[in-house]
Amino acid sequence: MTATRDSDQKTRTHGVPNRVLMGIGFLSFFDRFATPPMLLVLADRTGLSLGEAVGLVASYSLLYALGQPLWGFVSDRFGRVSVLRTALTGLLIAAAASTILSSYVPLLLARSAAGLMAGCLYPTLLTIIGDTRTGIEKARGLSDLQVYSSLGTTVATLAAGSLAAFTDWRLVFGLPALGCLALLFSLRHTHDAAAHLRGPADFRRAFSGAALGVYGIAVLEGAVLMGVLTYIVPALQDAGVPIALAGVLAAGYGVGVIVGARIMRRLVRRFSRTQLMGIGGGVIIAAYAVSALSQDPAALTVTSLLIGATNAVLHSSLQGWATEVAPEARATTVALFAGSLFLGSSLGTFLTAGYADERQYGVIFLLGLAAAVVLTAVVTFAHAGWERRRA
Repeated sequence: MTATRDSDQKTRTHGVPNRVLMGIGFLSFFDRFATPPMLLVLADRTGLSLGEAVGLVASYSLLYALGQPLWGFVSDRFGRVSVLRTALTGLLIAAAASTILSSYVPLLLARSAAGLMAGCLYPTLLTIIGDTRTGIEKARGLSDLQVYSSLGTTVATLAAGSLAAFTDWRLVFGLPALGCLALLFSLRHTHDAAAHLRGPADFRRAFSGAALGVYGIAVLEGAVLMGVLTYIVPALQDAGVPIALAGVLAAGYGVGVIVGARIMRRLVRRFSRTQLMGIGGGVIIAAYAVSALSQDPAALTVTSLLIGATNAVLHSSLQGWATEVAPEARATTVALFAGSLFLGSSLGTFLTAGYADERQYGVIFLLGLAAAVVLTAVVTFAHAGWERRRA
């Protein structure tokens, strides 16, 4: 019993407990994906246009992206746990502010601040796992984190629209504030366990040619995977699906991630990372081909499911590449990668917002299809070339 108590104490005080890591992963993706399902309700009850409501999502993603280099630098310089506490505190304040504001500019500022703070969380979790785990344990940690993050996405997609419609949209913004408070309490005795495992950071390596190439690919992937995903629920509602059911159907994304993560454990034994990128690219091409041809509820549900599966195969493969391209400055590199991803998501949303205002969702999915073809070709050829040069 004493040994167990000592072990628990060591886990509690000298490293981030696994349950806290997974909880932060859940929270970060819940907050990120909670707004799109309630866009129509938010616009109706606040007097915003749909374009302005979409702008809240785009500004969140933009600040999420732009803050990544800062968070990565601070994490490499001052430690992982310190930035987690700072970001959770900032997100708590921004989420609470979002519940009391309703006019466009103040709400835009609050959601932008929330995006800036939330942008720290997931990349820092990836870096902590990269610092403290190796081999099978590292693979399991990344897989578990992806599952919990997708659960956050799924719950947000399922519940946010219904909560906003049947109670109040402010509740959707208030829940992450409560989650931040609970997680900060859980981190009160936690210290940075990885400090002694890291050498001096060489920030120049984060800007090598290979690293810059990965960031460029991440911008394109963000636009294809996440920018277009924003329109699944609005497209379902435009097809006549009630908001509660639209959330259920769009939650196929989370199901796709969870199932895809399990399948990925088998695929990695049979295929190289380059091949996995090609497989994932083929899935996203199929996803947008379906919805470009038809925007009926069945087609949109299939698209949501396939986008989730692509995330588990293509994105996790690209994510692994990002953790290896510059290990001398891993936190900075991972943060820049994540920032590039969400910059792409924001750009994709901004560039297609006009089509959403005109309810031209078929055009949006057709553009997604074209971009998916380009992404698949670029990522597979680029990674194959990097592997050859590294060999």
